[in-house]
Amino acid sequence: MDIAMQTDRVAASDTARDKLLKAAAVLFYENGIAGTGIDAIIARAGVAKKSLYNNFASKADLVRLYLDIRHDEWLALHARRAATAATPKEQVLAVFDAYRDHAEHAYERGFRGCGLLNAAAELTVGDVGRDAVRRHKEEVEALLAKALTNLLDGDAARAKTMARQLAFLLEGAITRAGLEGNSTLVSEARAMTLDMLDAL
Repeated sequence: MDIAMQTDRVAASDTARDKLLKAAAVLFYENGIAGTGIDAIIARAGVAKKSLYNNFASKADLVRLYLDIRHDEWLALHARRAATAATPKEQVLAVFDAYRDHAEHAYERGFRGCGLLNAAAELTVGDVGRDAVRRHKEEVEALLAKALTNLLDGDAARAKTMARQLAFLLEGAITRAGLEGNSTLVSEARAMTLDMLDAL
């Protein structure tokens, strides 16, 4: 079972901390950070209020860990796709496939877009959470650049420019996919990318 599937499943062996993190992950994604109160997290986790304060310094601490979980989820999705990507072209497409998998996860109230971007939109400028989201997006772009560098015979400058373009295409697709509630537009962006790569 991958990390994305574990996030919203509470096991009998889970600690209070695990239960709180899983509850927060679901509620922050479904209702937003501002729309999710501490009491709702505690109720969903089924733990005592004291457990929250024994495990987390504040709601902000819980949000920071939520963003780490989202980052790790996507990395796990990408690692699974990248493991079967035999060529540089397939490695580029694996990034799109990981986002498509993300969009097709069985969310309680459907897909609402990238959980990291949704969270960043609620956080103030300078918040450490926004920095974490920016780093995640930079890492995604770096994965694209690495695969493109191999595809373009080591032309790192051209690969970097193209990676930025594909990252923008991907972000637009995942944002629109959140409005549609499914992965169709991510699949369309993948097909556009394949056309571009075939034309190189």
